[in-house]
Amino acid sequence: MAFFQHEGLELHYIDEGPRDGFPVMLVHGFASSILVNWQEPGWVDTLTKAGLRVIAFDHRGHGKSAKPHDASFYTPRAMASDADALLEHLNLERAVFFGYSMGARVSAYAALHYQSRVAALVLGGLGYGLIDGVGDWDPIAEALLAPSLADVTDERGRMFRSFADRTRSDRLALAACISTSREEPSADEVATITVPVLIGVGTRDDIAGSAQKLANLMPNAHAFDIAGRDHMLAVGDRTFKAEVLRFLNENGFTLAD
Repeated sequence: MAFFQHEGLELHYIDEGPRDGFPVMLVHGFASSILVNWQEPGWVDTLTKAGLRVIAFDHRGHGKSAKPHDASFYTPRAMASDADALLEHLNLERAVFFGYSMGARVSAYAALHYQSRVAALVLGGLGYGLIDGVGDWDPIAEALLAPSLADVTDERGRMFRSFADRTRSDRLALAACISTSREEPSADEVATITVPVLIGVGTRDDIAGSAQKLANLMPNAHAFDIAGRDHMLAVGDRTFKAEVLRFLNENGFTLAD
C-alpha cells in the first residue's frame, strides 16, 4: 500500500494505469473509501482501460488514512489541499478531478483554490446542494454516535450509520468530519469555474439537488440525469460511466481506442 504525508497525517492512495495517460483524481464521498467508491463499482478498471492514469486517495478520517477526531481537520478546503499535496507528491501538474457527493464538494473547492491543478471537473451525486446545502445532517452525526443502529430512528441517519458499520469506519472521525465538511461556496464563487464540468445526479437522488441548476451557473458545464438511481446507487451506473468517458473524450483527454 502507498501512503503520503500531509499536515502531519498519513494518507493512503493508489496510482494505477498507464504512466503516460492523463491523470484523473478520484475523490470519494463521505463515509466511503477508494475501495467502496471507486474500485468495487468498477471505476478504476473503466478509466484505466480507457488509457487514463487513475489516482485516488482515502480522505482523512476514512479508509486506510489517518483518522483525527478534531473537526477542524475536515473543512472542504483542508481536504482539497490533500489532493493538491498528492499531485505534488507524484510530480504531476494537473488532473481531471472526479468527485462523488462530499468528494464533489471537495473537488469544487480544489477548482476554486487550486485552479492550476484542475483540468476539468466531474461532479457526481451533488447538484445545487453544493451551494444551498443538502439538508439537515445533524441526525446523521447523532446516528454515527449512537450506541447501535437499533438506536437510530431517523431514516437518513439509519442509511449512513448502516453504511458506516458495513465499511467498518471510525464513527468518531466521521462525526467530526460531518460537522465541518458541509461548508458551502457561494453561487458567485462557483460561477468563476471555467473548466469543462460534467454534473451527474440520479433522478431518484433526494440529497444532491438539481444538476441542471448548478450547471447553469458555470460557462462550460453540462448536466446528466442518471436515470432511476438514488444517491447510493448512482455512482456505479453504467450510463454514468459511458457519459464520463464521452465527456473526457470530447474535451481532449487521451483515451484508448
